[in-house]
Amino acid sequence: MSRTPDTISTLRDLLTRCRTLAVVGLSPQWHRPSYFAAKYMQAHGYRIVPVNPLVARERGQILGETAYASVAEAAAALAAQGAKIDMVDCFRKSEDIPPLAEEAIAIGAQCLWLQLGVFNEEAVRRAESAGLRTVQNRCVKIEHARLFGGLGWMGVNTQVISAKRLRQLPY
Repeated sequence: MSRTPDTISTLRDLLTRCRTLAVVGLSPQWHRPSYFAAKYMQAHGYRIVPVNPLVARERGQILGETAYASVAEAAAALAAQGAKIDMVDCFRKSEDIPPLAEEAIAIGAQCLWLQLGVFNEEAVRRAESAGLRTVQNRCVKIEHARLFGGLGWMGVNTQVISAKRLRQLPY
């Protein structure tokens, strides 16, 4: 198991300290979970740094930010601006995580965050032994909303899904 305590105080501290997030696997498609989570975090004052090789190849942008092919490339571009990546937020398959953990270590990130359904104990052990704090199988958007009161923002209480019975069936 990971050594970073998975507690409310730890998650709150990470989300308070880590203000620049490299979102690996950020999709340019508005209906994808990575886009939705990144848009939420951006709307709440976080800087989002898209890491998507396909979009970067076209010199494209996601959420108004330049996309980069790798975490290292993104970190170098931000360093030229006098900024740094605090958190590497991974929307990738579990088996893709070890090289991302190595990149997070190399750039001096504070946190390696693995999204819902993503686990990799080897990568987590490596990141934690290098001094990073880690989170597995949690969504940064959900945790921020839960801990900082954003549950009413898109996705919850939007009346898109309702328990109320319709008066007339839509068909």
